[in-house]
Amino acid sequence: MINRAGSGAETWRVGVLFSRSGVMEVTETEHFFGTALAIQEINQSGGIRGREIEVVAYDPGSNPETYRKLADRLLTEDGISVIFGCSTSAARKAILPAIERRNGLLWYPSLYEGFEYSPNVIYTGASPNQNSFPLAEYLVRNYGRRVFLVGSDYVYPRESNRIMRDLIVAHGGEIAGELYVPMEASPSQLQAVLNEVREQQPDVLFSTVVGRPARDFYRLYHDAGFDAAQMPIASLTIAEGEIREIGAEFCTGHITAATYFGSLDSDSNRTFVANFHRLFGAAKPISMWSAGAYAQVRLFALALEIAGTLDTQRLVDAALGLSFEAPEGSIRIDPENNHTWLTPRIGKVRRDGGFDIVWEAKSAVKPDPYLAVTPLGSRWISDGTLAS
Repeated sequence: MINRAGSGAETWRVGVLFSRSGVMEVTETEHFFGTALAIQEINQSGGIRGREIEVVAYDPGSNPETYRKLADRLLTEDGISVIFGCSTSAARKAILPAIERRNGLLWYPSLYEGFEYSPNVIYTGASPNQNSFPLAEYLVRNYGRRVFLVGSDYVYPRESNRIMRDLIVAHGGEIAGELYVPMEASPSQLQAVLNEVREQQPDVLFSTVVGRPARDFYRLYHDAGFDAAQMPIASLTIAEGEIREIGAEFCTGHITAATYFGSLDSDSNRTFVANFHRLFGAAKPISMWSAGAYAQVRLFALALEIAGTLDTQRLVDAALGLSFEAPEGSIRIDPENNHTWLTPRIGKVRRDGGFDIVWEAKSAVKPDPYLAVTPLGSRWISDGTLAS
């Protein structure tokens, strides 16, 4: 699908690769909406240096191989050098060789497992030190020592759980079990996990199950009689949109660590929420997926205003060190590693499907994708704000 911004007008042409179908359609459609809102705002305000942004958008259908093919198409046939896209690490890793080989630039808005750097990627989602670090301490302190890990079987869950294992042990906890399910896991495969959970009787679950199986998992958990108030599922990915799909009654009391929640009370977020609902309707949920995708397009616009070109090196040079007052608060691209300063938060699902923020850091945290700094003692929870 090609959306042209003005007949005959010279434009800045960019690619958008988010899935609006397949196992990841809920979260990636939110990425798409956040991207679309930012581009509309920029174009309606006169564009960048008097030129509007023109979008060439494709739907990869949640398939990493399709992502690879479409990225190649954007970079060659469509003559695109800048791509906003990917949600899962499997998709990002699928297109990264093409991005680097053809010297393109990927703006990647999702949290991920870390341990990656590419000069051809701007990483605007959370690194593990911006979500897993405080969450591990919060879970051990508030729910107990025994943590059960469950995930979808691909790189992000396995790497995230490897990090979480170390963090839980560092805070005096222990791993009660660890299981993985296919990306398209059936209800019976998820039920087998719950049978093992019942057998092991942990204090809390940490889930990196993603997509449609994650939604099934929360419903099955509720129907199996587990009490979220006593033994919640903690996640880095379950946000407002998926809660809407699951049903808030199945999710109340569960935990998510993220850098953005729609319930944030700030001028920048109120403006974002109002504009989002004006464009897509008041019924559309707002989450970290749409807010993060929105913020990275605004950062791109600032960089392009400075660089005046879509040349990858000049655009990256302009982007490093840039800051923006995003819906979540102040963010900044770190010039040392192409990742982004973000504010860690922990939320608990309310009965209405929103989140009460039960802990947040006092300010944005430097991204540490290679985990060069080890968490020490109670550094995180004591260095933030706990809700009463």
